[in-house]
Amino acid sequence: MLQRRIPLVIVFITGVLMSIQYFIPHPVSQSAYNIALTWFRGVSSMAYAIAVISFVRHHSRRLKQPQNSFYSAVALAAFLFMCIVGFGFGIEEGTVFYKMYLNVQVPLQATTFSLLAFYMASAAYRAFRVKGFEATLLLITAFIVMFGVTTIGNYIPFIPKLTEWLMAVPNLASKRGILIGVGLGMISTSLKIILGIERNWLGG
Repeated sequence: MLQRRIPLVIVFITGVLMSIQYFIPHPVSQSAYNIALTWFRGVSSMAYAIAVISFVRHHSRRLKQPQNSFYSAVALAAFLFMCIVGFGFGIEEGTVFYKMYLNVQVPLQATTFSLLAFYMASAAYRAFRVKGFEATLLLITAFIVMFGVTTIGNYIPFIPKLTEWLMAVPNLASKRGILIGVGLGMISTSLKIILGIERNWLGG
């Protein structure tokens, strides 16, 4: 029981103090806030160590399974190679690490995002089936925006300006509504954690 109450007390005190410093701009509170930020950076940096340990453990276990060991072996070999060349020879421009990052990592990221764009386009095609007024309006707007952000739209006089208006007025209004909802959700979740209502982060 004590193991669960101590983290709750620490979270409550820290959350209250960090919230108060926004409303009391005193040098003492600002100094405490800066010290807490330094601590948080140190604690958050441990997440990288945990991620590395989890990565190595996961793929090491998969190496024991012959049917799933190839990609795990490639992942571990690439990880060890990049660590050796990065820590051993530096990461500046012209080094092996920089060349591998530029010629391997960047193309792989571009390929991943290209596949993501393809899946988004296929999902949009399935979603843009005309079933009513709202779907028709969404379909027309999507076509206008897609033409407006490509070179084809430059050959149609009113498309670029209409696209700019759609992105600046209706899209921005809906985006602000979504951001307000996200902000309210973050506030409610933070209050639940500070007050001890939400305890999933304790592991149960």
